[in-house]
Amino acid sequence: MEDRIYEFNSGVTGIDGGEFLAIFVRDEQERIVAGICGNTWGGCFEIRQFWVEEARRRQGLGTRLFGAAEQEARRRGCTRILLMTFSFQAPEFYAKHGFEVVGAVADHPRGHRNLLLRKCLDGGVPR
Repeated sequence: MEDRIYEFNSGVTGIDGGEFLAIFVRDEQERIVAGICGNTWGGCFEIRQFWVEEARRRQGLGTRLFGAAEQEARRRGCTRILLMTFSFQAPEFYAKHGFEVVGAVADHPRGHRNLLLRKCLDGGVPR
């Protein structure tokens, strides 16, 4: 389905060149202990999943992983990063890394908010 939607979006916009972006950290047993993945397309990097094993949090691993993904997104010509996160996940982490909330859905899930965040990489004003 994602491939079909990408084909439609590319056909309508005339923008192609979308690529997956995924970086993982593995332990000594090759088990994934942290990762970030999403896709780049049309000058944007959309983060779909970003996770660090609980025992490894607050040690800078997430910051290093995010930095590597941002560097690759810039190399691919991205000028902004988008992601969705819940209010109970890590909005403070993202704010610390330059993200701003551009949209919110209340009570998704019940008692919490679903947040749409954006970070501009080119220092400019979002269009």
